[in-house]
Amino acid sequence: MDSESAATKIRLLYDEHGAEVYYRDHAATYENPHLPQVQDLLKRNFHRLDCTGKVLDFAAGGGEVTQTLRALGAQELAGCDPYTFELFKKKTGLRCSKLSFMDVIVHGLPEQYSTIVSSFALHLCPPKKLFSLAWNLLQSTPLLVVITPHKRPALETLPGIALQWEDVVENQHGKKVRIKAYGLVAHPGQ
Repeated sequence: MDSESAATKIRLLYDEHGAEVYYRDHAATYENPHLPQVQDLLKRNFHRLDCTGKVLDFAAGGGEVTQTLRALGAQELAGCDPYTFELFKKKTGLRCSKLSFMDVIVHGLPEQYSTIVSSFALHLCPPKKLFSLAWNLLQSTPLLVVITPHKRPALETLPGIALQWEDVVENQHGKKVRIKAYGLVAHPGQ
């Protein structure tokens, strides 16, 4: 099955059952169908990421972001995914917390990170909860990097959050995959 067919199948299952049911049933075998585009975006923009401290792969899936960043030279990496934590640990050999979107919305993250990367996940957050999730992630990092198969989420439309840079690649079918980096809006005079 090509990446476009795999992505369509996942999207249909999300629509039919919801992300939680999909990952409950497929967590052990999940693979991002757009892995080549994720890798390309991370390679092209690695110089823009701060990987000098701890980097969090948020909603980590099978650790594709972690494996790519490790290959590019990032040293201190961790994962976070309530569904695929076992798959992440198996594929990367690293720890993976089980924090969900709701855990972060309610409690924030327990650590600070130089960069947080979320690949193919934040567009699944309910729109009414997206600001709280993004805001709480940005309390734990100066740079929140989102990789998405959509223009969503458009965190730059939320108060206090600024788009710092963006890049786009296309797959073999012309479908765009985006990487967007966000930070908090600096207050005047700082």
